[in-house]
Amino acid sequence: MLEDEAALTAAIIALALQFGRYGYRRITALLRRDGWTVNVKRVERIWRREGLKVPARQPKRARLWLNDGSCLRLRPECPDHVWSYDFVEHRTHNGRKYRMLNVIDEFTRECLAIRVARKLKAYDVIDVLSDLFSLRGVPGHIRSDNGPKFIAKAVQDWIAAVGSRTAYIEPGSPWENGYCESFNAKLRDELLNGEVFYTLKKASVVIEQ
Repeated sequence: MLEDEAALTAAIIALALQFGRYGYRRITALLRRDGWTVNVKRVERIWRREGLKVPARQPKRARLWLNDGSCLRLRPECPDHVWSYDFVEHRTHNGRKYRMLNVIDEFTRECLAIRVARKLKAYDVIDVLSDLFSLRGVPGHIRSDNGPKFIAKAVQDWIAAVGSRTAYIEPGSPWENGYCESFNAKLRDELLNGEVFYTLKKASVVIEQ
């Protein structure tokens, strides 16, 4: 039992070092993925004993109300029912900007694709989505921001042509695209803020991994 405790402690510390912003619940999930049969309470006990810090909880958000006073909102009901996409901006070591296009399946919370480039335009969105459509089929809806870069007519027309539907969020309400917002925050916190990318190629390889 002591040997098991020591091995488990070493595994928890190793994962905590690798995933510096994960709490003990997510570390427990990783342990189980690696073959450990362990419950959350045991991991929490070791976590606290070793002085590992649990990240602060995110603040709760209020119920989402639309501008007309209703609270109707498209919600994912199954895989590939609603996808959402959004952009994240960062810089390489030389100060040059690059962007990431992230596509999320809102039901499974899976990141389906990340495209990294200095600039991303309407045809880049179409290119990424067309690859995904070929692999997974056409989703029922694609949710995105309502800013100009997201509602380029070429993207709208293409999405409609392949049989999907667009679902834009309410103006000034980025939290309505909460699945993408949550993923983007974790991507920045757990990876971008802790890595120095000297080239765009290095950023592309590491981020996609």
